Amino acid sequence: MKLLIIGGTSFVGRAIVGDALGRGHEVTTFNRGLTGKDVDGVEALRGDRSTDEGIRPLAGRGFDAVIDPGGLIPAHVLRTARATAGSAPFYAFVSTTAVYRTWDTASTDESAATWPGAADQDGDPADLENLRVHKRGCELAVEQTYGLGACLVARAGSIVGPYDNLGQLPWWLTRIAEGGRVIAPGAPARGLQLIDVRDLSAFVLDQVEAQAGGIHNVVPDGPNTTMGRLVDDCVRATVSEATPVWMDEGFLLSQGVQPWAELPLWIPDVPDAAGFWAVSGASARAAGLRTRPFGESVRDTWEWLRSGGAVRTAPGVPPLGLAGEKEHRVLAAWDSRPAGEG
Repeated sequence: MKLLIIGGTSFVGRAIVGDALGRGHEVTTFNRGLTGKDVDGVEALRGDRSTDEGIRPLAGRGFDAVIDPGGLIPAHVLRTARATAGSAPFYAFVSTTAVYRTWDTASTDESAATWPGAADQDGDPADLENLRVHKRGCELAVEQTYGLGACLVARAGSIVGPYDNLGQLPWWLTRIAEGGRVIAPGAPARGLQLIDVRDLSAFVLDQVEAQAGGIHNVVPDGPNTTMGRLVDDCVRATVSEATPVWMDEGFLLSQGVQPWAELPLWIPDVPDAAGFWAVSGASARAAGLRTRPFGESVRDTWEWLRSGGAVRTAPGVPPLGLAGEKEHRVLAAWDSRPAGEG
């Protein structure tokens, strides 16, 4: 197939490009040339879909499908979809399960209520506060231009794997590799639901090759690891002598430790988040999603980091992780708490 991949130089886009080339497809990437180096073997087009002029390099080009793995602004995605609607019969967009309005119940499926969005909404890609609304608007831009029968909306969950540009699993690996006492949040048995970028890529390309439209939560169908196993897998992969110190979530919050931002992948186990790590993946599984053991994702991400890989977050995105000074302070407070507390 002749595929047009928007971006294609980092994480999800890079994985899809590499997978597509490995399957023998002819790949053209379209990007500004600012984020990273194009993968060898692609035809690289330079442009900027934030303006009508910037999208002109796509004029007169024909493709079997468009894959859009990183669109953040609805107006940009709408401009792309309109520019390719007459020259590519299928459009695949990688979205996020963050488009759902509530997380208080398990097994949220594709019929659940989403945040409102507008297909023509403009904005700032660095505005993560409105990510969920913008992503829903991007979905609508594709759906309204192509129709659901000719487009795929792949709502990914939390993504891990080599070339990570988010930094969640890499932070845990790097911190645990340093050794010593490591703060571990909540109960070790707390389930997590994480998708390897290569499994996401394979699913998207399978649907593109079949020209199979629809909306799918691209997640394992239920938690596929736990916080405890994540920490253990990181210790094993890094051959570290780190010692996890499991702390009560209430204590961590009382010390001002921020979930997700300072301890990546930690979402407190509260009623409002009861379904956060239990989204239904039944639709994607029925459509052919295959997921690898989570320990393999941990091992391969560590090998990438060891070989010189580095997390390159988008401009304006603050780094993840607990600062060393704060970590020491919280550990000291934990050690000095009254007997029987926490």
